[in-house]
Amino acid sequence: MRIYLVFVFGLLFASKGFSQDVQYSQFYANPFYLNPALAGSTGLTRVGVNFRNQWPALDQSFIAYTAYADHFSEKYNSGFGIVVSGARESFNQSRTDEIGLLYSYRLRLGEKRFLHVGAQGSFISRDVLFDQVILGTQLDIDKGVITGDPGAGFSGDSRLRAGDVNAGLLYYEDKFWIGMSAFHLFKPQISYLEINSNKLPIKYSVHGGVRFNLAPGNINDYFNNTDQERSLAFAFNYKSQGAFDQLDIGAEFYFEPLILGIWYRGLPTKYNLPNNESLIGLIGIELDSGLDFGYSFDYSISKLGQRVSGGAHEVSVRFVFSSHDPRKKYYPALPTFRY
Repeated sequence: MRIYLVFVFGLLFASKGFSQDVQYSQFYANPFYLNPALAGSTGLTRVGVNFRNQWPALDQSFIAYTAYADHFSEKYNSGFGIVVSGARESFNQSRTDEIGLLYSYRLRLGEKRFLHVGAQGSFISRDVLFDQVILGTQLDIDKGVITGDPGAGFSGDSRLRAGDVNAGLLYYEDKFWIGMSAFHLFKPQISYLEINSNKLPIKYSVHGGVRFNLAPGNINDYFNNTDQERSLAFAFNYKSQGAFDQLDIGAEFYFEPLILGIWYRGLPTKYNLPNNESLIGLIGIELDSGLDFGYSFDYSISKLGQRVSGGAHEVSVRFVFSSHDPRKKYYPALPTFRY
């Protein structure tokens, strides 16, 4: 089991070395992970939290979280936000924490056409405990033994601090949206072993979709006495970071107040290698009070396998404050996915 954990850690360390950010499945419910231009995108005040438990079937835990708040100012036609995020890996007791401030500006291009421009400035902290780590150079394969003590092969700084900047654009009409974002423009240092030997590459994302309105439900409405929205949306999210790229494609059915969604995460890949990662199912509910809940499950279709990994669980909670009628529909101007 110990060798197995070393192997898993090696994969994770290599992944960080080649710079893959944490993967969230409900990225529209985690808006600043997707695009800083989404700051203030509700036109109201919003707070939210996200939690992800990756590969729960393994002996070690890999969790990530995000907490955020944003507000839109009609006076300045701008959105302001703050986000706190982190990730934890139990095997080497590593942690990454980030706090960021966001600003976006909404430019009106027509009656129902808008362009949001946004940026985020962050402070990032990375810490790791190497006392339990066994490096590959300590393994004597011929004798089947480990030479030296755990952590003996490491001589570097286990604490990294850096500033970073993200930026993004989002264009949307009544039923269509497309956006692009770039994260880690400052390319912060991520290697604990050698200074300036390995920096976090910029992560690029292009995302968009289209929403089709269906006939509203206005008969025997149990939750309220007004027309309930019915819509079907299709979307994509292409990500590229360093040597890796990936495409998410999905659909979301909104049967107010219920949301059902499905995503596929996988191809393409820059090296023409198999890259089928997961199928994601999602369910969410929006309450008249402005409180929303979302749950998603990643079913692993990669070589790691569902039985070994246990997939991933993700939960999102958010609340949108409104001084208007509580029956008011939220997100009136954006056709984007809700989760």
